[in-house]
Amino acid sequence: MSDEAARIVAEYDRRAAEIPAERYSAAQPGPLFIRQGLERRVLSELRRAGALPLTGRRVLDIGCGRGQWLSDLETWGARREDLAGIDLVSERVAESAARLPGADIRRADAAHLPFEDGAFDIVLQSMMFSSILDDAVRRGAASEICRVLAPGGLVLWYDFFVDSPRNQSVRGVTRSELAALFPGFSVLRWRRTTLAPPLVRMLAPRAWALASFLQALSVLDTHAVAVLRR
Repeated sequence: MSDEAARIVAEYDRRAAEIPAERYSAAQPGPLFIRQGLERRVLSELRRAGALPLTGRRVLDIGCGRGQWLSDLETWGARREDLAGIDLVSERVAESAARLPGADIRRADAAHLPFEDGAFDIVLQSMMFSSILDDAVRRGAASEICRVLAPGGLVLWYDFFVDSPRNQSVRGVTRSELAALFPGFSVLRWRRTTLAPPLVRMLAPRAWALASFLQALSVLDTHAVAVLRR
C-alpha cells in the first residue's frame, strides 16, 4: 500500500471511530434527501449519454465501499456478473462481496487497478478522488481509469467541487481539474447536484420543501455529477 493509500485508510478508520454511523444512514432524512436527488441525477445523465439500459455493459466502481452503487446499478439493469468494484478497506470489500455474490469485488488501490486494458464500458467514481490529496496519485488513478476503460466508454463522476472547511482530509475537484485529469475526453455533462450536506442535515428533517427549493437553485451545491466519454 502506498503512503497516500495508507493515509486514506487511516482517515477512514478515524472517521469510523469518531462519527456515529447513523449520521450517514439512508434512514435519516438528510442522507435520504441527498441520495434520492443523486440517484435521479445519475439516472438522468446516464439516459442522456445513451448508456441505458445497462444490460450487457461492464461497470467498475472505484472506491465501492459497502456496495451501494453496485446494488443500484444492478437494480437499474446491470447484470451482476458484469459488475466489479475495488476498495482500500478490507472490511468494506468483504461486505460488498457478501452483498453481491458473483460480482468481482477486490481490495485494491485506484492507482494500480487489477484489471485488463479496456475491460469496462463504464467506470464510476463517487467521493473517491476528493479523498486523494497527492496530485501524482490523482493523476495515477485517472490514468488507470483511462487504461481499463473501453473505447467509447464513459466515466461517471460524483464528487466535491469545493473544499470542505471542516474536513482538511478531502480536497474538491474543480471542473477544470477534472478535464485536465482526463485529456482527450469529452465532458458530456457537468452538473451541480448536492446541496451542502450540513445545510441538508439541518433542513431535511424540518423543511424538506425548503431544502428542495434551495437545491433546485444550485447556488449552495457542493458536489457535481459529470459524465465523460473517451
